[in-house]
Amino acid sequence: MVNFEPLDPEFPIEQQLGVDAGPVVLVNLFTIDPDDHDDLIAAWRDDALWMKKQPGYISTQMHKAIGGSSMYLNYAIWDSVADFRAAFSNPEFQKALSHYPSSAVTAPHLFEKIAVPNCCTV
Repeated sequence: MVNFEPLDPEFPIEQQLGVDAGPVVLVNLFTIDPDDHDDLIAAWRDDALWMKKQPGYISTQMHKAIGGSSMYLNYAIWDSVADFRAAFSNPEFQKALSHYPSSAVTAPHLFEKIAVPNCCTV
């Protein structure tokens, strides 16, 4: 079972799920015991394939830290917090969390794009 830790203790994912915003990007940091790499990827792949079928899902990508780090970063783009909340709160998805290795710690957080003059647009 994956263990959750807030990326921002002042406004954890549980509070973010109540915000009406969109589109949003889920940023999810994982740390694991290095021996659990294959188990993490298998559990994440199953979740990603399930999420792809949910309303409001746009895309996802997994990254592994370089070198000897056992940290991973996943981001997923959703049409809205409401769509992500429905998928994340689904009992089928919640049950699947038990398939993650016991060393897995995750820190999910939702973000939305902002405009920065001469750099990026919304």
